[in-house]
Amino acid sequence: MGAGHLSVEYDPCPSAIGEARAEVRRQLEGWGLAELDDLVDVAESLVSEFATDALRRAERGFRLTLFAAHGVLRCEVRDGVGKTVWAEFGTCGCVSGSGSLCRLGSYSGCG
Repeated sequence: MGAGHLSVEYDPCPSAIGEARAEVRRQLEGWGLAELDDLVDVAESLVSEFATDALRRAERGFRLTLFAAHGVLRCEVRDGVGKTVWAEFGTCGCVSGSGSLCRLGSYSGCG
């Protein structure tokens, strides 16, 4: 199932959150991951939360990055001051079941 990479920068405005959610749906559908249970809905919701927090915390834009490969989908949001939050999902049943949340995390680096 689906493999790909996407990274998009968004401006620091509330409408960017909806744009990021729509991009998640488009990409996951394009990568053939939409038929996996609630994967798209859960990924959209988490990205929305991550982006909202990034805008509130940093008052700058944010970057959305999606990776899909080897049965794992990773969604990341990096704020304007270098903090990244991420979630990983199994996409093939080989990692904790189809569409299940595997891990959440965050890290800070240079902005």
